Amino acid sequence: MPIVEYDITGRRIVLVGGSRGIGRGVAEVLAEAGANIAIASLNLTSAQKAASALRAAGGKAVAFAANATKAGDMERLAREAVKALGGLDVLVNCVGDSLGKPLVPRPGKSEDGMSEADWHNIVDINLTQAYAGCKAFGPYFLEQRRGGVINISGIAAIRPAATRSAYAAAKSGVGALTVALALEWAPYGVRVNAIAPGTFPDPDQIGAEAMTERNKLAATRVPLGRVGQLREVGLMALYLASDASAYVTGQTFCIDGGSSIG
Repeated sequence: MPIVEYDITGRRIVLVGGSRGIGRGVAEVLAEAGANIAIASLNLTSAQKAASALRAAGGKAVAFAANATKAGDMERLAREAVKALGGLDVLVNCVGDSLGKPLVPRPGKSEDGMSEADWHNIVDINLTQAYAGCKAFGPYFLEQRRGGVINISGIAAIRPAATRSAYAAAKSGVGALTVALALEWAPYGVRVNAIAPGTFPDPDQIGAEAMTERNKLAATRVPLGRVGQLREVGLMALYLASDASAYVTGQTFCIDGGSSIG
């Protein structure tokens, strides 16, 4: 017997950054579960390709282009996407990138330090995008006094690594933003949560050989002995997008095969 609380049939979801990687995995699961998806990407062609794939699999999806780090662009996206979907139930902020650079060059190593431009770029891509998404779509949620936000963070927020200071700081910021907005919006029936994925390489992006190497490395470093599958983040998002999580807000759910505790 189906569990009614997990049913998201017809739920209207905007997924920012859903054209590839983790975002694509989330989009595929939510569409399979019956949601109507608006996929937004910096590149319209990429968004259209992802939306077309969802429709070919039997889902419902439309595509938009937007710069997730710009509040004005996201406000335009909000107007267009909400109109296209006929309303709004869930926002997923899933834009991110990393950079492997030390803050300053270390003695005895041949390396460049992080520039100011590097810092701002990584913080914008990982943290400002969540701010811009919540700022643009927040008024719709608050006015209707219901809905949910899912921010995609990362285990770097829990276990920072050397040469990843900007990335770790930004992902930690996503967690703090999630908690602050959960408190701010709870009186209006709006929930805000986050997912912190571990290692989830995209097979289409890195190729079979690199995927094999990632799994070999994970076998020695990840307690569960493998990398994550993109679909697994989508399954966590399904829980947070559904009424099964109606009493959950301000939380970050780590899905990393045990890396954050190993």
